[in-house]
Amino acid sequence: MNITEKISHAAERKAFETVLDSMLKKGQTQDVGDLAQQLIDIIQKIHKGTWSDDSFDALRAIAENPEGKWAHYAQRLIRENDPYILKTFLTNAAYEGGFRGYQTAQANAAKYDINVPWLILMDPTSACNMHCTGCWAAEYGNKLNLTYEEMDDIVNQANEMGTYMFLFTGGEPMVRKKDIIRLCEAHNDCVFSAFTNGTLIDEEFADEMLRVKNFVPAISVEGFEEATDDRRGHGTYAAVVRAMDILRRRKLPFGISCCYTSRNYNVIGSEEYFDDMIAKGAKFAWLFTYMPVGKNAVPELMVTAEQRAYMYRKVREFRHTKPLFTMDFWNDGEYVGGCIAGGRSYCHINAAGDIEPCAFIHYSDSNIREKTLLEAYKSPLFMAYHKNQPFNCNHLRPCPLLDNPGALAKMVHESGAKSTDVEAPEDVDDLTAKCVEKAEKWAVKAGELWSESHPEQ
Repeated sequence: MNITEKISHAAERKAFETVLDSMLKKGQTQDVGDLAQQLIDIIQKIHKGTWSDDSFDALRAIAENPEGKWAHYAQRLIRENDPYILKTFLTNAAYEGGFRGYQTAQANAAKYDINVPWLILMDPTSACNMHCTGCWAAEYGNKLNLTYEEMDDIVNQANEMGTYMFLFTGGEPMVRKKDIIRLCEAHNDCVFSAFTNGTLIDEEFADEMLRVKNFVPAISVEGFEEATDDRRGHGTYAAVVRAMDILRRRKLPFGISCCYTSRNYNVIGSEEYFDDMIAKGAKFAWLFTYMPVGKNAVPELMVTAEQRAYMYRKVREFRHTKPLFTMDFWNDGEYVGGCIAGGRSYCHINAAGDIEPCAFIHYSDSNIREKTLLEAYKSPLFMAYHKNQPFNCNHLRPCPLLDNPGALAKMVHESGAKSTDVEAPEDVDDLTAKCVEKAEKWAVKAGELWSESHPEQ
């Protein structure tokens, strides 16, 4: 940025923070609808043209309803979280990432005719202190690591492209606690999160979170004690609860990450489970379905079409009734226009430096040690995603593997991408074969659900 842009940036951020400060203070005891309207006005004035006027009008309608679910959710965020952390998170996520970053990303996407992600997932390490059933990383050991310098460079490159959101995966990211905190310090205008089993979150690390203010964990939990320990090992659920208690006592925001399978879908999708996670302090929930990736995959854990439809209906029901921000990354394709991988909304960099379109599908034709992010986004595999998305006009069938199995195989073969599985490279046709029957049955069910919600189509 030149000096004029820096001054403008500082002034815009200050205006955003000033109203946000007022909201957080008033929200401890009062309704904040009027201040929310002011904040929306500021955002629209600064970034008119980034979003449609209809989008801002929709936000105003939510703010005008003090009895609505989202108003209750806002009050929960304000009253249960440290105000300085909430201010940092919202400013970095909404202002730096959602508005300024988004503008830069859109400009670069148009300039180069590529996808530029809103979020980058990266694995600091392949090491993990657990061996969960069906996890592709369970056999990798501690042999693969991104250096701190490599991760720092990834963040710098991403910022230049317009990306300010980063999510650590693995392995178990908390094995690299010190480097994660160091990155948070070095890039205090970004938001960092992590998919973590929660067992390494202790009092000391929570104090570091409180200090840096821009790290929010998503703790993996598979249901209640029996279901969680069944997949992750005895005592895991108790350790997760301890981690949640540590975070809640410090008013630190956190969410949950849930993989629903044929064994636990009815627990993950139950009202009892949602209410319990809310009571324990979770502010968001990322839901995923089981993918049969890797040599130790357990295809029997894949949900049936009926089980996936159950999750589709339950999540939509709870969105209207529960103060918990929830996304189901396969069943919510209709809200984001299909598959979000390949840089369309996110991409993944593994601990060996391989840049993958999707964290759940391990093929790549680029490595961060050989290419820049921009070069990777221009690579044949990423461009195949860019040119072929959406993979289906029924956005309840977004995935090129799970829902449209031939789509992934075609892109991998034509791009020359290679398997990045370090233990047992998996032929894409073999992987595809595991999904064909499920995809065919889901196609029928997804067609029924799509017709219900889109009768005009």
